[in-house]
Amino acid sequence: MRYNWTLIGLLAGLCLVGATTTQLTPAATEAGRVGWMLYLMAIPAVLAGLVWIGWTWTAMACVIYGTVGLALDLATIASILGGQGELGALLLFSAMSGLLNFSLLIFGGRAFLHSFQRTVLPVSHPPSPPSPSSSAQP
Repeated sequence: MRYNWTLIGLLAGLCLVGATTTQLTPAATEAGRVGWMLYLMAIPAVLAGLVWIGWTWTAMACVIYGTVGLALDLATIASILGGQGELGALLLFSAMSGLLNFSLLIFGGRAFLHSFQRTVLPVSHPPSPPSPSSSAQP
């Protein structure tokens, strides 16, 4: 894929933002914290590994992950701005995560559509010209 390193960079950025936000937000239970850590750090790391391997379907999985992540970021930002949360670092990291998720949507979609444009079968070579020592007369 043409956009491998872009997708890997965006997913790495999401892992870093996810590691920071799991420390900022209190979880109700330990299982809840583990679940958020899996969603915010492990899934992007696995997706980055699969993109690095070169599987083309992973670009669409990045689009799906980015869509869900962007929806969660917008809901978090709306909650904070609506007065149900404190302004500060969480708003900043949610905005950064939203930009990364939106970029993941754009570049993941382009990578997925670009994967259909390459030819699957090898291109045949043109026939060789006749040898000058051959008996064929043109």
